[in-house]
Amino acid sequence: MRALTLLPTLAVVLAACGTMPASRNTPYLPPGVYGVYEDNAIGAINQSAWAFASPANTRGNPIDAAKAVVALEYLSGELRENPRWFGMDSSIPLHMAAARDELRQTLGIRTGTPSQLVVNTLLALNLDLQTGNQPAAITVLGGPIFTLPPEQTLHILSNLPYNQQANLATSRAEDEELPVGGARS
Repeated sequence: MRALTLLPTLAVVLAACGTMPASRNTPYLPPGVYGVYEDNAIGAINQSAWAFASPANTRGNPIDAAKAVVALEYLSGELRENPRWFGMDSSIPLHMAAARDELRQTLGIRTGTPSQLVVNTLLALNLDLQTGNQPAAITVLGGPIFTLPPEQTLHILSNLPYNQQANLATSRAEDEELPVGGARS
């Protein structure tokens, strides 16, 4: 009987640990983008901190590079809007957004493209790359959000240059990923 009285409390606590619904600034990520049992926010922080620590980490791997770009798109809103991250240094989301903008410029993503469209496009690209469907990947990269030729964008993703802003913002987010109180939600 006691377990039944704790269920509503547990449901509220677990709901507070999840990601917020998509908004204008925070795109929706489907479950499991960063691992089957991984919370997308924690997974995005970990993936991006690893990927942006050194260009060697993603060299020759456009799938991991694109996942890191998706992480920046997502985290620049998630860390600013979700109360889960209340205790995080408020400058981190600002630096994350600046890094996102720099990376968009590097990849030739049109200014003003909604984050959800960038995320959807890069997740489609990842699926095509994972399944070895190169023609479909080139078609995705030839979409209207890109200003560079598809082959050039794919080359950049395969050789993602060092981005100091992304490295610092994501590594600081990783250092602070434990919310106030020290327990991971």
